[in-house]
Amino acid sequence: MNRVIMIFFAAAAVLGGLDCIAGNRKGYGERFEEAFRLLGPTALSMAGMICISPALSFLLERLLAPALRMLGTDPALAGGFFAIDMGGYQLAMQLADAPGWGGYFGIIVGAVFGCTLTFTLPVGIGVIEESDSGYFLKGVIIGLITMPAGFLAGGLLFGFTPLQLLGRLAVLLVCALLLVLGLWKCPARMLRGFRLFVRALRVLITLGLTIGAVLYLLELQSRWITPVMDAMQTVSSICVVMLGSLPAALFLQRLLRVPLQKAGNLLKLDETAVTAILIGTVSVLPALTMLKDMTPRGRTAISAYLVSAASLMGAHIAFTMGVSPDLTGPLIAAKLTGAFSALAVSLWLDSRQTG
Repeated sequence: MNRVIMIFFAAAAVLGGLDCIAGNRKGYGERFEEAFRLLGPTALSMAGMICISPALSFLLERLLAPALRMLGTDPALAGGFFAIDMGGYQLAMQLADAPGWGGYFGIIVGAVFGCTLTFTLPVGIGVIEESDSGYFLKGVIIGLITMPAGFLAGGLLFGFTPLQLLGRLAVLLVCALLLVLGLWKCPARMLRGFRLFVRALRVLITLGLTIGAVLYLLELQSRWITPVMDAMQTVSSICVVMLGSLPAALFLQRLLRVPLQKAGNLLKLDETAVTAILIGTVSVLPALTMLKDMTPRGRTAISAYLVSAASLMGAHIAFTMGVSPDLTGPLIAAKLTGAFSALAVSLWLDSRQTG
């Protein structure tokens, strides 16, 4: 499956490159160029965390790992609280007692739960209209509740049994339940906490990048810091995959537009919501800015969908292809299963309330 995906992306890269040469007549060339324009922002959000991940994993190993082992899970779980492209994968792999669980928590859990904690929630509440915040939070709660369906689908493709997954995920599911209760009972306080968390994370990332740059410029090394050029190699590999994944996403958007519009009519979703399903699967931020133009049914449904689906065809699949291609299938299965489960539950609840 991974080989098929890479061939598809390679063909899309050829399509994007040719369209770029022809003057970007079809839009694929613009997506091709966008992959290179994303090199800077991607490096700023990732490279610093990769640089500082040995020191951070050392601290987490001493402070958190023993408690996680006592609770019956792998210490790699700590990496799942960070998005995969914000250091979650590197932390999970360095903390893992078993490499398989490191990949599972770093890729599958980080791409859903970690991404929600460190990006979708704090950034989303900052870009959506205040009047839409209730629909957004309701959707996030639904997405978190249905999230385990995706974790199960991805875990089964890893070769784990349901009992193994339940045992390792129990701590995470309790944390997700507490998050749901917090968003339900005191959303304002929870969101302030998330903003502070993200601000601290950005400080940590910038600190890591600064230290990595200083060590490189002075030709020094430290066992606590990953060399900045190693971090940039990871970032570069992700952006190379995006040369194909971004044009491929545009191709799929156009290919699936008509059947998705028909599905939208059947599900009573407005056209903006259907478009947001396509766009959010590539990049979550533009989809969130579209909430104001949707019906209430669409706002909640899309918010729920994005908890799992966010950035699958953009940053997340590119990251996974760059660092661990064999996990691409489980990633896709986990994110789409969770996303469509959330979408179905949201629409069902809305139909019951309005019926």
